[in-house]
Amino acid sequence: MARKIVHVDMDAFYAAIEQLDHPELRGKPVIVGGDPEGRGVVSTASYEAREFGVHSAMPAAQARRLCPQGIFLRPRFDRYREVSRQIREILYSYTPLVEPISLDEAFLDLTGTERLLGPAEEVAREIKQRIFQETGLTCSVGLAPSKFLAKLASSLGKPDGFVVVPDEGEREFLRDLPVECLRGVGEVTTRRLRALGIRTVGQLRERSLEELSRRFGSGVGRTLYELARGIDRSPVLPEREARSLSAERTFPEDLTDWEEMEQVLFSLSEELGRRLRAEGLKGRTVQLKVRFADFSTITRARTLIRPTDLGQRIFEEARKLLMEKVKPAQSQSQGRGIRLLGVQVSGLIPKDQEQLPLFSDEREERTAELERLIDELRERFGEGVIRWGRSVSP
Repeated sequence: MARKIVHVDMDAFYAAIEQLDHPELRGKPVIVGGDPEGRGVVSTASYEAREFGVHSAMPAAQARRLCPQGIFLRPRFDRYREVSRQIREILYSYTPLVEPISLDEAFLDLTGTERLLGPAEEVAREIKQRIFQETGLTCSVGLAPSKFLAKLASSLGKPDGFVVVPDEGEREFLRDLPVECLRGVGEVTTRRLRALGIRTVGQLRERSLEELSRRFGSGVGRTLYELARGIDRSPVLPEREARSLSAERTFPEDLTDWEEMEQVLFSLSEELGRRLRAEGLKGRTVQLKVRFADFSTITRARTLIRPTDLGQRIFEEARKLLMEKVKPAQSQSQGRGIRLLGVQVSGLIPKDQEQLPLFSDEREERTAELERLIDELRERFGEGVIRWGRSVSP
């Protein structure tokens, strides 16, 4: 039986919520993210801002240069989580096989539900319609036999799109698409493929597994070979009780500036600290994930003596891992760029189950009090009311 996988991706989620909550912003270039006067980055840009070349993960200062009339807003994560929960309730009303990827994105597996719910295409259209009716927000939906194809389909239909890849229609769907649309194919791999005369997925499909493995390595070669044929066996994984929390960022251009990497790590760590505190959790292990331009990925972790929910503490450990474990490896490889940075906190326990230390740590207590105060101020007055000094340019 062919699988029926649905990918739901909200359109410019953070910016769309701001335009929904503030009608005066509709039709205007809204940019949600860091301070354009500092070293912050763009989280989401409205489609009006994207017309000027602004995109997520771009330095906010660059976004300001591209779109000087842009309206820059700090994120309101509590509000975004509230809307995300509302959307997930809609998804779970159709199937328990829901895999949330982020606040604004999820997979559903509708395989075998036709007798109960009706044809998958009709169900997917109904989901899209309900999300708009109940939230006022648009989403793009892809329906396909695999997660890879469903996600690709939804991206091709943006914004407010609905794209179906029919059973046995994978090759026809992929044939004329550019190779860079394939998952994991970035700027470097695209250049190498074009040097071989490969510009479309159809042209890539003509190459043998042996040739691709010889030219790109066995791992990347097999991935290219299978994706060009629409092969993706990964299952939809239902949401389980969280054993870890993570945040990561992929860069449109590979990073080589270590100060900029630290800034990204700080932003990710602060986000994780806020999420831990919001959920009443603490974590004991901090893990750093780094993906280089050649797709090689390394992870390094440290286990703390005491579990933490402090963004500052998470950042300290992530930075040590970056400087002690990653920087030497990057130097040995002649400065290859970094395309993704991620931070994960695992070993989670409820905050009220933490064993109290024999001796107090005054510095950590002061940091905890400060971060709690910042949480309260942001809750009362909005995201932009206060920010850490590291978020401000020197």
